[in-house]
Amino acid sequence: MINLMYLVLTALLALNVSNEILNAFKTLSRSIDRSNEAIDVRANEVYNQIVENEKQPGQEARVKPYRERADLVKAKADEMVKYLDLWKKRITMDAGGYDKTDTTIPEKMDNIDATTKLLCENKGGDTLAAKITEMRNFFLNAVNADDSGAIAKFMPLRVEAIKKDEYNKTGSWSLAYFEHMPAIAALALFSKFQNDVRSSENLVINKLFEEAHVGEIKFDTTAAIAVPKTTYALQGDKIEASILIAAFNKSNKPSVTISQGGGEKKDAVNGVVPWETVAAGTGLQTVKGTITLKREGGDIVKPWEFSYMVGTTGASMQLDKMNVFYIGVPNPVTVSAAGYAVEDVYLTLPTGSGATVDGTNGHYSITVSQQTNDFVVTIMAKSKVQGGAPTKVGESHLRVKYIPDPIATVAGIQSGAIAASNVRVQIAPIAVLKDFVYDAKFKITEFQFTLQRRGMDLQGPYPVKNAEGARFSDSKDVSTWMSKLKPGDRIYIEGIKGVGPDKRSRSLSPIILSLN
Repeated sequence: MINLMYLVLTALLALNVSNEILNAFKTLSRSIDRSNEAIDVRANEVYNQIVENEKQPGQEARVKPYRERADLVKAKADEMVKYLDLWKKRITMDAGGYDKTDTTIPEKMDNIDATTKLLCENKGGDTLAAKITEMRNFFLNAVNADDSGAIAKFMPLRVEAIKKDEYNKTGSWSLAYFEHMPAIAALALFSKFQNDVRSSENLVINKLFEEAHVGEIKFDTTAAIAVPKTTYALQGDKIEASILIAAFNKSNKPSVTISQGGGEKKDAVNGVVPWETVAAGTGLQTVKGTITLKREGGDIVKPWEFSYMVGTTGASMQLDKMNVFYIGVPNPVTVSAAGYAVEDVYLTLPTGSGATVDGTNGHYSITVSQQTNDFVVTIMAKSKVQGGAPTKVGESHLRVKYIPDPIATVAGIQSGAIAASNVRVQIAPIAVLKDFVYDAKFKITEFQFTLQRRGMDLQGPYPVKNAEGARFSDSKDVSTWMSKLKPGDRIYIEGIKGVGPDKRSRSLSPIILSLN
């Protein structure tokens, strides 16, 4: 039962993700999907306004080119969203299929092999990055050249450059985003990509609406929009958004009232109202307000809103062997912290424990010297919002144990019958650790050799010799006896002492062999 518990706990720790984090990713994925639906509705509203304005008398020639471009934008965006949906299905199926009680999530949410294989080893991530870049360029080319540069900095759909480090020497985007990522986390990330597509589509559709109505804004068809630069943030991260009215006159600056900050009022610059805040709370956050455009016939006041998801900083430490540290050998661990670059994460050990830690970039080796049932490893990270001050982001409680005693053997046997010819050619008794996860070597330092010749009185006494060392040849008498062993003899190797990596002398079980 204890061995079974070890196996289960080892498997869970190797996944490097807790159930709470997996469920958080499940919730996040669903929240982003709902956000995508809301963004799609807003884009369709503006697109329908373009279509309706084209139908107005005298407007077809002016509006049609923009409506046709909007058609292409919508078609390409739909195609990209479907492409990302196919990736979600492919990852889910490769991870073991859908959950039987909830067909929207993988049955094995914590599977980390599917993403690594499909997106890293099979280069699927490279293809995805190329598709995202191609989609971004298409969106930017869909608007007039003068407007393309203006919206490029607000467009969330992009492939960010990855900093090279010891773990990711080539700066691979696929490796940074998908290696060992749990299946449910990958679904959340692909939902985020879909959100970027819909947000970028919305931005372009609104810009096409503006271009179609430059010089002739019809205020009865205006729409207020808010475009956040990010849809997912950690507590303390900066949240930025651009809030604008779809069609505006540069000489008539709209003003915006924002629900957060006690009804803060801001004026537009070239039709755009910049806004930012610091992420607080957790879960889905909604920002609302109104935008007011002054005109002679009366002010136009339009409501607007957008949502963003705030996650919590979390950390995890994966023990590369099992849930205990062993004295005398390096204990390898892999550490990560959500929301922090791997080079900003490090470990601290209990003061006075005599333990040490070596390594960088998420991969560490810990050596320990004192046995305990509660060895606390603290996971620290350099804070993004406190001038780089250290922040505790997690901890793991572990046990520290001595390496178990090995078994002494001769020719792989501890007791029983064995050919005399086989024993005669053996050099020394060997201390063997069976089924141990570390490559820990033990050396025998002394033993007592007793020989019972065939036909000897069973009551003894028998010849006994002490050997100081690991080999039979360390005792001249033992070496002589070994060379003359015959079928029917019986040997006893007792008082065996062995020393392992922790430098402790161990008393090992005796070896009793009957020669045939």
